[in-house]
Amino acid sequence: MTKTSEQPTTHFEVIVVGGGMVGAALAALLGQAGVAVALLDARPEPLAAEAVGRGQPAMRVSALTPVSQRLLEGLGAWSWMAARRVTPYRFMQVWDGEGSGEVSFSAEQAGVPQLGHIVENDVILAALERRLAEFPTVSMQLGTRVIGLHQGAAGREVALEDGRRLSAPLVVAADGAHSPLRESAGIMVDEHDTGHVAVVTTVRTERSHGGVARQVFLATGPLAFLPLTVEGDERYCSIVWSTTPEEAARLTALDSAALGRELETAFEARLGAVEVVDRALAVPLTQRHAEHYVRAGFALVGDAAHSIHPLAGQGVNLGLMDVAVLAEELLVARRRGIALGEPRMLERYARRRRGDNAAMLALMDGFRLLFGTRHPALTLLRNLGLSGVDRLTPVKRAIMQQAIGQRGTLPTSCR
Repeated sequence: MTKTSEQPTTHFEVIVVGGGMVGAALAALLGQAGVAVALLDARPEPLAAEAVGRGQPAMRVSALTPVSQRLLEGLGAWSWMAARRVTPYRFMQVWDGEGSGEVSFSAEQAGVPQLGHIVENDVILAALERRLAEFPTVSMQLGTRVIGLHQGAAGREVALEDGRRLSAPLVVAADGAHSPLRESAGIMVDEHDTGHVAVVTTVRTERSHGGVARQVFLATGPLAFLPLTVEGDERYCSIVWSTTPEEAARLTALDSAALGRELETAFEARLGAVEVVDRALAVPLTQRHAEHYVRAGFALVGDAAHSIHPLAGQGVNLGLMDVAVLAEELLVARRRGIALGEPRMLERYARRRRGDNAAMLALMDGFRLLFGTRHPALTLLRNLGLSGVDRLTPVKRAIMQQAIGQRGTLPTSCR
């Protein structure tokens, strides 16, 4: 890009590209500590906070762990979210639709008040945007499209579509699974198609969900009913049905009444009749893991670094843990007078996060393959496994610690 004197470069300490939940959380963690941050996103304006968490729930939701909740509490975002709409779940039920195996988990067994909360993504993001507006060192620049990433004299430089240039010792890509910045930085991705498509919608059921997250493993893939409470009504659920592309096309072509009957049957009518109250979307599921998380003056977080099968709802939690660890490393470096793009410091972030993310990706892929098979011996094995886990308290406790995010040494912001 041709540089002109009419467009001087604006400097920051950190530039975060991608203003979704993960990018916004990173900007908030840094802004809370007084770091000069530019948060860039192509969408034209912030969410209308007064509208989110009201009326019919949004289709895109996340299952936030207690660890993620603590992070959001520390940022001052959780209280606003809780006043809008969050749905705690205290129990989980998982069963094999092809057999008799079943396992249940409770918050009491895990030693926590709740196993997690189902929260609409818009509620999380709106709460973070409200906090970002209160940090004087954060420059949230929406309607801003990045068209280039360069190595400048004093660090990384991003070129914007409107002709402006921004520079910082560190640029962080939080720009999603198809990250253009990751490609610009020359970082390759290990990618494979899961063979699944997620059918997503919202339903109202005949019976109350009772604060239970439920998931059944079917021959074509897992079906989850995630509890939502709308104005005190506990009969709403967010649906994530991971299935074959052909089955997803068939399901999304059905009218609401027919899709409700399909859901009721597949779910063994555990919540009675099912009424579909929103359109159904089909979302292709591809698992990705970046070969590297960092370069000099550059880092990946969230889906830009890894995208995971939604089997256990861990995607956003992994991304929030990324930014908590990265922010912790950056703030330690800043106090010590170390440049925020310094490779060895960034490598510490990568070492702390890559192993945990890789283990979770492998675990989810293993579950997908195991429960996607119709081989009689493996069907028997998984049924015995589920039933056995349900009887072994120490094993259940270990699984629950993973599910609620208590893995390894947590960053300070999540303790």
